[in-house]
Amino acid sequence: MGFFERALVAAIVIGAGAGFVGALVVLRRRTFFAQALTHGTYPGAVAAAALGISVPLGAAVASVVLVGVMAGIARVRRQGAQVAAGIVLTGGFAAGALLQSLLPGVPVRAESLLVGSILTVTDGDILLAASIALVAVALVAMFGKEIAYSTFDPAGFRAAGYREWPIELLVLALTAATVVSALPAVGAILAIALIAAPAAAARLVVPTYRGILMATPLIGAASGVLGVLASRAFAIAAGPSIALAATAFFLLALGISKLRGLPWNRVSIPVETAEDARIA
Repeated sequence: MGFFERALVAAIVIGAGAGFVGALVVLRRRTFFAQALTHGTYPGAVAAAALGISVPLGAAVASVVLVGVMAGIARVRRQGAQVAAGIVLTGGFAAGALLQSLLPGVPVRAESLLVGSILTVTDGDILLAASIALVAVALVAMFGKEIAYSTFDPAGFRAAGYREWPIELLVLALTAATVVSALPAVGAILAIALIAAPAAAARLVVPTYRGILMATPLIGAASGVLGVLASRAFAIAAGPSIALAATAFFLLALGISKLRGLPWNRVSIPVETAEDARIA
């Protein structure tokens, strides 16, 4: 399999997995947390490259540390999850930039860590992304009712005697794993596009929870394929192309949702039909 064919396979696998997990992220309003993770794993990726070990492995270690740090900050009085995410986002990204400048001999360019390089992904990267996607599908199939209940009615979920933190931890772990798997393809900055944009697009046009879970992998995979094809056709970077394709899907969904709300598209019963129904 050539490098371009491998890039297409990676785009499909990573896009589908990121889209599926992104549905949980968007519906549970954890997009800012996911963005913090994408930026915060940057120093882990730089350190891994400097040590000559797997970049996703370094990012995975960093994500575990970041989840712990954010959980600790969120428990501080008068702070919260949003504050914790903001601190981790800026602090983590700054630490990565500083580490990159202090280690000029890092064999990986900063640009590839920030925006990815899907044309250089390995079979191992694809296998990792596929494994995480399959695990995510299996876990949602097992705990789908609890996840939906906790997402749409958290007060009722707690009142029913359920503990919310295991579901929250599950979703956060899947988010961190997805960020790590997307890192080689779209980098530390652009991973959030594949996670958030497909889910945001599906949410605008798909009315059901299950429908969103089914639509987001398709939109994510399509974004990846279109981005890679555009990269080849116009000789531009693949990572930004994939992010722009995902953004285009969101804008398309936004336009469709706006058109649905126009007066001439609203369903109405003709006067004579309503009168006939009343007489009958």
